[in-house]
Amino acid sequence: MDSRDTAPDSWEQEEDAEAPAPAAELPAAFAALNVNAKPFVPNVNAPVFVPSFLQASSAGIPASDGSPEPAASMEVADTAAPVENGNTEADMAAEEETWEQKEEPGGGEGGGGQEELGTEGGGEEGGAMGREDEEMMEEEEEEIPLPKVAPPLPDAPKKEHVNVVFIGHVDAGKSTIGGQIMYLTGMVDKRTLEKYEREAKEKNRETWYLSWALDTNQEERDKGKTVEVGRAYFETEKKHFTILDAPGHKSFVPNMIGGASQADLAVLVISARKGEFETGFEKGGQTREHAMLAKTAGVKHLIVLVNKMDDPTVNWSLERYEECKEKLVPFLKKVGFNPKKDIHFMPCSGLTGANLKDPVPECPWYTGLPFISHLDSLPNFNRSSDGPVRLPIVDKYKDMGTVILGKLESGSISKAQQLVMMPNRHTVEVLSLLSDDVETDDAGPGENLKLRLKGIEEEEILPGFILCSPDNLCHSGRTFDAQIVIIEHKSIICPGYNAVLHIHTCIEEVQITALICLVDKKTGEKSKTRPRFVKQDQVCIARLRAAGVICLETFKDFPQMGRFTLRDEGKTIAIGKVLKLVPEKD
Repeated sequence: MDSRDTAPDSWEQEEDAEAPAPAAELPAAFAALNVNAKPFVPNVNAPVFVPSFLQASSAGIPASDGSPEPAASMEVADTAAPVENGNTEADMAAEEETWEQKEEPGGGEGGGGQEELGTEGGGEEGGAMGREDEEMMEEEEEEIPLPKVAPPLPDAPKKEHVNVVFIGHVDAGKSTIGGQIMYLTGMVDKRTLEKYEREAKEKNRETWYLSWALDTNQEERDKGKTVEVGRAYFETEKKHFTILDAPGHKSFVPNMIGGASQADLAVLVISARKGEFETGFEKGGQTREHAMLAKTAGVKHLIVLVNKMDDPTVNWSLERYEECKEKLVPFLKKVGFNPKKDIHFMPCSGLTGANLKDPVPECPWYTGLPFISHLDSLPNFNRSSDGPVRLPIVDKYKDMGTVILGKLESGSISKAQQLVMMPNRHTVEVLSLLSDDVETDDAGPGENLKLRLKGIEEEEILPGFILCSPDNLCHSGRTFDAQIVIIEHKSIICPGYNAVLHIHTCIEEVQITALICLVDKKTGEKSKTRPRFVKQDQVCIARLRAAGVICLETFKDFPQMGRFTLRDEGKTIAIGKVLKLVPEKD
C-alpha cells in the first residue's frame, strides 16, 4: 500500500513534505477519473453494447480509436471486470441505452435491477471506488424520475386503471398506509425511505417517515398533516392503481372532495386505538363526513381498513375490531353503501405493514386476503370507452405550455386530438399525454392524465372546467333543479339560502332560489304544495342558481357529473343529484 494512502501520525510534519505531490498528481488523477464518465461509451455501438458478457471486450474498443492514453483503456477494462456488482459506470451507461431503446425484452426489468444494485454494490466494494459509485448512483437517482421504473413492453395488454382514494379522520394513518404500500410494491426504494427516516428522526417524528412518500411539501411534513391530495401509483399483477391520499383535517375537506371525485374505490382508514376511533366517529369527526362525501362523489365500493391494530392498547384483539365494525356498519348503511356487497372490512397496521401484502401470524381470526391481493381480486369496473370525451379538470399549471390534470371519466383521448374546453368553448389541441407520468399516445376512461394543451392559456382555465369532444359538448348553465337531502343543518333552509356547491371537480357558490316540493323518504311521493322551508333529514326538490356558469349533466345521463354536495361554514349540509337543467331566460 502506498504510504500516502494511510493516515499520517501527525498532520503537522506531513503537510510540508506532501504539499507539492498532490498538486502534481491532480491532472493524472483527473484523467483517470474522467474515463469512467458516461460520454466515454460512444453512441455508435450502443445497440451492440447490451449483453453483459461482452462487456470486457467491448470496453476496450474506445482505446483503439486512437485514444492517446493506454492507461485510460486499462482503467476501463479493470473497472468493467467485476460485472457481478454491476456498478460500473460503463454498465450504467449500457443500461440507460437499453432503456432508451425500450425494444429490449429486458427493458421492463431494467429499473428494478438498478435499485437493487444501488443498495448492494456499495457494501461489497469496500474502497473509495464503492463510495464514488454510490455518489454517482445517488446523482443518477435524483435525475431519473420515479415513474421510469418499468416502462411497459409495447405488446403488453393495458392493465385496468383503478383510482383508490384514502379517506378517514385526521391521523388515522392514511398517508402512512399509502407510503407503506408504495414501499411494499417497490415504488419507493429502500434508500429513499431510509433518508426520510433519518430526516424524520431529526425532527422527533420517526413514525411519520412513511407518510413522507406522499406528503411532499415542507409544510405537510412539518405538521404531519396532508393538505393537498397526494398522488402516487403502484401496480399489481392485474391492475394499475393510482393512490389519491386525501387530507383528513376538516379545514381541507374541499380538497378531499376533489380527490374523491376522481376515485373508483375508497379506502376508509379508521384507527383502532382507544379513543382515536371514537373521536373520528363522533358527530364532528371526519370518518362520518368522508364516508358520506365519498358516496356522494360516486364511489361504489368501500374498503374499511382498521388501522393501528398493532398498538399496545389493541394488540390485534378481535373484540376491538368487532366493536369498530358494529358502530360503523349501521352508519355506512344509512349513507347508502350495501354492507353485503359494497363494504369490506380488514384489520391492518400501516406502520409495520402487517396485512397489507402478507397475512399476519398474530391475527389468526382474520381469514380473508391481505389488502393488496384483495384490491387485485376485485371485479373489473365497466367503463364506456366509446362514449363522449369528458375530462373534469382538477388542477392546471404552466410547464412549456399549459398542463392540466384530471381523470378521464368517459371516452378516449389520443395525441393531436382536437377537444373543446367547456364552458368557455375554447378549441384546444392535445400536444402530449401522460398517464400516471408515463407518456402514452392514447388513454381510455378511468386513467389519471396530464395533458399538455395548445390553444389556451393557463390563466383561462379553472378547476372544474371540462374537456369535451367537439361533436358532443357537455351541458353548462347556471340554473338547475335538483333533489337534495339535508344531512345536517341546525335551523331551517328557505329560498334565498346560500351555500358552496361541489360538483365533480368544480366549486361554485349557489343560492337555493325556490323549493319545489318535498319528497317522502319511504314512498318517494312528492308533496302537492310547495314547502316554505326544509329542515334536517328531509328530502326535497329545489331550484338552485350558481354564481357563474358551471358544467354539469343530469344524474340520469351521466352520474359522475350529476351528483353534488352543498357545504356551508365548513360542514357538509346536503347531498343531491341534478334532475334537469333550466335554460337561461335572456
